[in-house]
Amino acid sequence: MTEYETVIGLECHAQLLTETKLFCGCRARFGAPPNTNICPVCIGLPGALPVLNGRAVELAARMAFAVGCRVNETSIFARKNYFYPDLPKGYQISQYDRPLAEDGEVCIRLDDANKRIRIERIHMEEDAGKLLHDGFMGSSTKSGVDLNRSGVPLIEIVSHPDLSSPEEATQYAQAVKEILEYTEVSDADMEKGNFRCDGNVSVRPVGTSELGTKVELKNINSFRFLARALAYEVERQIAACESGERIVQETRLYDPDADRTVSMRSKEDAHDYRYFPEPDLPPLVLEPTWLEEQKRKLPELPEARRARLQSDYNIPAYDAKVLTSSRARADYFEAAAKRSKNGKATSNWMMSELLRKLKASGVAIEELPVTPEAFGELIELVEKGTLSGKMGKDVFEKMFSSGDGPAAIVEREGLGQISDSAAIEELVRTVIANNPEQVAELKAGKDKVIGWMVGQIMKASRGQANPQLARETLVRLLEES
Repeated sequence: MTEYETVIGLECHAQLLTETKLFCGCRARFGAPPNTNICPVCIGLPGALPVLNGRAVELAARMAFAVGCRVNETSIFARKNYFYPDLPKGYQISQYDRPLAEDGEVCIRLDDANKRIRIERIHMEEDAGKLLHDGFMGSSTKSGVDLNRSGVPLIEIVSHPDLSSPEEATQYAQAVKEILEYTEVSDADMEKGNFRCDGNVSVRPVGTSELGTKVELKNINSFRFLARALAYEVERQIAACESGERIVQETRLYDPDADRTVSMRSKEDAHDYRYFPEPDLPPLVLEPTWLEEQKRKLPELPEARRARLQSDYNIPAYDAKVLTSSRARADYFEAAAKRSKNGKATSNWMMSELLRKLKASGVAIEELPVTPEAFGELIELVEKGTLSGKMGKDVFEKMFSSGDGPAAIVEREGLGQISDSAAIEELVRTVIANNPEQVAELKAGKDKVIGWMVGQIMKASRGQANPQLARETLVRLLEES
């Protein structure tokens, strides 16, 4: 394995967050019944003419600027000709030799070092339809075609072959997805097919510069499958090279059940698609002033936000990475920290209690019944000593199930930490009087019993006693007796 090195390039396809399709007014959203969001344009009826969606151009340019690309003032749409049952026109409108944008980069971090992955190009294109193989009458012997996706606007983000391992490729794809979400260019929902990756994989002997024969892995829609598919393909190619077998340029699919890639078809070169300029669309010409306006609209991007959160809130790099893994999560953190006035405590609570609860419940942070302001208020109550840490966790559970704020729950259920020294002393004297054997053990030097005694004080106070004050009071009264 060490005699070969891996070379990977990724092509990431992202559906743009538009209301309508790329060249017609049909709805572009997921979930409609099959073949209901279609019209003569997107199903390729004779005489129907495409009209470019301006919003799609704006979103595509925004993503290009976010990854540092040069957006070309003039780009050309082209017909990519091939036959497949879910491609009603017999061609796909895409861009070929004059794409929208070129020459960008995405930063990833591995082993405490940054690595810049070059972006070769970003181009716009329409999606194809979808073949259905089950779920309808006659599906045991027939396949169906749903053309709702046909014409949906996509951008394809093509990297240079700068990735050296499946781990690097997966982290790069995750970084691209984060930027798409932060810029609101795409929701990048992999379960709905709104973000998909094709991997171009080759291997070569260590120390050589010539690329090996490239194999394409098509339409991978989860990061876990991407890592596994690439890892299998790398091992397959190395084993073939070591046995003297010739690597064939082809397209392969990943079978997650068998955890292997399987041959789909021999790989076509670009000229096999017979690209030519789309005759029904003029060149896309973008004014310099319009391009500058789009660049100014860019939000704070993930890498910059991570650095700022570390600096502004004094949180570790790992916490900052987790908290900025989505824009919604980062927004929630900042709103909660503003309310709690304690960024480090807010980070700790989010990294433990809140993320644990989200994972256990399957609820997205956008659907969380606890507002960030209410979450920040809860943290403030704990930091002030109004609630103990344990009581804070109990209150959070009640906030999650009821949607009520922490103050309302504390008042309704008579909660709140007891920090009054006189009240604590009364509780401690009662526990000492009721447990003479344990007191004797303590005086005999068995210090471990003190934890049990503090537990009895907490039990007597229904968990509301300030545990630190309870312990200090217990030690003082025992020393005085």
